[in-house]
Amino acid sequence: MGAILIATLVVGIVGLVIGIALVFAGKKFYVEVDERETEVRECLPGNNCGACGYPGCDGVAAAIVKGEAPVNACPVNTAENNAKIAGIMGVEAAETVKRVAFVKCAGDCESTSNKCNYVGINDCRAAVLAGISIWECDYGCLGYGSCVAACTYNAIHVHNGVAVVDADSCAGCGACAKACPKGLIELIPADKKVAVACSNQDKGPEVKNVCTAGCIGCRLCTKQCEADAITVDGFLAHVDYDKCTGCGKCAEKCPSKIITWLDND
Repeated sequence: MGAILIATLVVGIVGLVIGIALVFAGKKFYVEVDERETEVRECLPGNNCGACGYPGCDGVAAAIVKGEAPVNACPVNTAENNAKIAGIMGVEAAETVKRVAFVKCAGDCESTSNKCNYVGINDCRAAVLAGISIWECDYGCLGYGSCVAACTYNAIHVHNGVAVVDADSCAGCGACAKACPKGLIELIPADKKVAVACSNQDKGPEVKNVCTAGCIGCRLCTKQCEADAITVDGFLAHVDYDKCTGCGKCAEKCPSKIITWLDND
């Protein structure tokens, strides 16, 4: 009986010592947290998508409070919440321009054809690493859905062999663009009306041999644009969104209909 009491006493003393040590360590190594971090964190969406370049919403909240990131550092946050963050930080709210993902390829199953069969992991990155060009167009979307798997907003899906973005659901985080091994996805201002749905950089006749929906570099679009917002680099059209007025004349005159009229409203 005495042994049990001694053991109980020893355990109690050890527990007391450990408790005192933990209290002391907690006070010794306590790191004061700026209350604004919590307030800023509550104004962020909480998706932890990493689009801001920081390790989740906690990371970007800390960076904003420390002055290492702007109040609109979260690219998927709403203008209203960014204004709240600006109020917390005591600065003027910066204008936030929403961006949406756009797939620079229209080469679906009707526009191009298979060159060979790919047998492997159903992932675009794995297919590229295999070194096999599956479609006749070497520049086009592979359609295995690496972008779909990366999107946490369910805003991109593969239809008829090519990825398509639902602009209404897209938050502009850019995860799909990072996942695409061919760099076919870009983020464009949500209020813009046209985009070039092609990435083939070959000459017109070569493009038409592999995809009926490809840009042929004819430059008719450049002649129509009064704002000088569209150029042809090599044999592929590009839109300068800082200049584009959204008149749509380039899309109307494009013989390949590869300059897509966007419905982002």
